[in-house]
Amino acid sequence: MEYKIALLPGDGIGPEVIAQTTMVLDKIGMKYGDSFAYTELLAGGCAIDAVGEPLPQVTIDGCLASDSVLLGAVGGPKWDTLPGEQRPERALLGLRGALGLFANIRPAILHQALKEACPLREDIIGDGIDVCVVRELTGGMYFGDRGRRQGDMGEEAYDTECYSEVEVERIARTAFEIARKRAKKVTSVDKANVLESSRLWRSVVIRVAKEYPDVVLDHMYVDNASMQLIRDPHQFDVMVTTNMFGDILSDEASMITGSIGMLPSASLGEGTLGMYEPIHGSAPDIAGQDRANPIATILSAAMMLRFSFGQEQAADSIEKAVTQVLAQGYRTGDIMSSGMKLVGTKEMGQLILAAI
Repeated sequence: MEYKIALLPGDGIGPEVIAQTTMVLDKIGMKYGDSFAYTELLAGGCAIDAVGEPLPQVTIDGCLASDSVLLGAVGGPKWDTLPGEQRPERALLGLRGALGLFANIRPAILHQALKEACPLREDIIGDGIDVCVVRELTGGMYFGDRGRRQGDMGEEAYDTECYSEVEVERIARTAFEIARKRAKKVTSVDKANVLESSRLWRSVVIRVAKEYPDVVLDHMYVDNASMQLIRDPHQFDVMVTTNMFGDILSDEASMITGSIGMLPSASLGEGTLGMYEPIHGSAPDIAGQDRANPIATILSAAMMLRFSFGQEQAADSIEKAVTQVLAQGYRTGDIMSSGMKLVGTKEMGQLILAAI
């Protein structure tokens, strides 16, 4: 098979981690008889610099014409003073909306080799951590009505949280389907004791759960969930939640795995077209210094092989290669610990290539 992949390297360390990932994909293609055709497109700050907007229409069209999308990172202090609608991060929201990507899948797995990098006590870590956060991606406060107005106490700013039954139903089904392939437990995270949108969220999730009698459902308020994720991460299997809550909880989950540089993600819709990206930012402070961790992006490519292309064996090969390299003691700076071997972005990529 030949697969068409839209590449959005973006800003900061994005181009560096994407470069290592395409080499891994090409090696996988050689091993399993597939090929990948890449089309590089602009998104984020680099697009602002080149054409004056964070998400050009040609980028949207190129993504829609592809089988999948692989994104590096967007943003940086260079563009921090721009108005909200013109900032690099608007490219992410625009892509999710234009491509119909409503579900963000973020597995948080603590590799045994990285136990020392985890900030939790060893008795909490136990035999490892494996949590999957399923985040609704195109609704809620990030896409709701917003603005500024004059009030009795001066200027006011507002952002509106709004969810429909359909939006909640489809993300809930995604979570239950994923849970069926894991430990068959879903924790729905909301703030139903305060927010009306959360009360609707909870009622719809309960209704959808009846379609999945083999999956256990429980509910947790987001403030308690953030605490429980640190106190006892083993109680969670799949966590499903809103756009904003998921944004926060998935970053928290990333730190208990050792580093945000380790976590991949998949953004999915109704079809096979997906967007795959590391959850870390553009890290402009280390850009161009061969210090970035490419593992999250490489693992995102493994998720692409699995979810968009149905290539389970190829995805397993990448994940096993990453595990092997980590077990051999190789580390980038963000996951470095005493006695390990410090390597840069390119060397880590070469080590994973050799392990495939």
